[in-house]
Amino acid sequence: MLKESFWEAMTQALPHIAAKRDEPMRYHTSMRAGGKADCYLSLQTAQELAAAVSVCRKEGVPYLVMGNASNILFRDGGYRGAVLQWVDSGSIPRCEGETMEVSGGMLLSRAANFACHASLSGMECVSGIPGTVGGGTAINAGAYGGEMKDIVERVQVLPRDGGLFWVSAQDMDFGYRHSRAMEEGWIVTGVRLALRRAPQAEIRARMDELAKRRREKQPLEYPSCGSVFKRPAGYFAAALIEEAGLKGCRVGDAQVSPKHAGFIVNLGEATAAQLLQLIDMVRDRVYAHAGVRLELEIRVVGEEAPLA
Repeated sequence: MLKESFWEAMTQALPHIAAKRDEPMRYHTSMRAGGKADCYLSLQTAQELAAAVSVCRKEGVPYLVMGNASNILFRDGGYRGAVLQWVDSGSIPRCEGETMEVSGGMLLSRAANFACHASLSGMECVSGIPGTVGGGTAINAGAYGGEMKDIVERVQVLPRDGGLFWVSAQDMDFGYRHSRAMEEGWIVTGVRLALRRAPQAEIRARMDELAKRRREKQPLEYPSCGSVFKRPAGYFAAALIEEAGLKGCRVGDAQVSPKHAGFIVNLGEATAAQLLQLIDMVRDRVYAHAGVRLELEIRVVGEEAPLA
């Protein structure tokens, strides 16, 4: 239980934002599962985020920063500390020549639309990813042959023990679903993207084409965290799962999607325990069938629910 001094300090720092107590994380994550966080705040600006982080540090309260929560699963026991969700719906990217500077809290889809309107190409491949620019940069998100590292010029970060500073793309140590931000625990608050000029109609056509492919091949009609597993070297996770006979396999309301085996979906009332049990089953059976150990692409946080 958090001390009252924490709640008072948060109210003083952010008087216009209601800090919620014992908030179910299933309301705020794309998987629609998970237990309660001791404290939850919905933030819209980098300044609000910095203020909330500062209070947590001063009060000694553990905190977790998340964007659109499209690749995170909270265990059923919830999170002991503060969950700070930052989705920036108000800022406008700054375009200069073929570069675009974007808030880390902006949704990738929104940033891609801004780029399209400015006749700047390069974001089409990530335009359908439901995360934020900051989260997408931190994990080097990608799809359809492109990754964030292909377009990032520099990154503004908030470290755990200091103020904001900029890091070049070369110093971000980008790899497959990896960056230095993950290793250092940095929060990505801004990104400068190096794009290229192209006709707006051409950019829009490419975005529409990729959106159509997503609708046809991915189970977008159900809650999920997207691709659950990383792509193993030399293989495709979805193909390995399907070859192991797991397509459509269920644990309660957790299911390996019959539409795309790389997705695990929530059919309605899946608990985090059921989702994790199914994930473990998939990993075990794929290893037994193909000798390949699947690594998680999603992030699992929080505590197990206490035994009844």
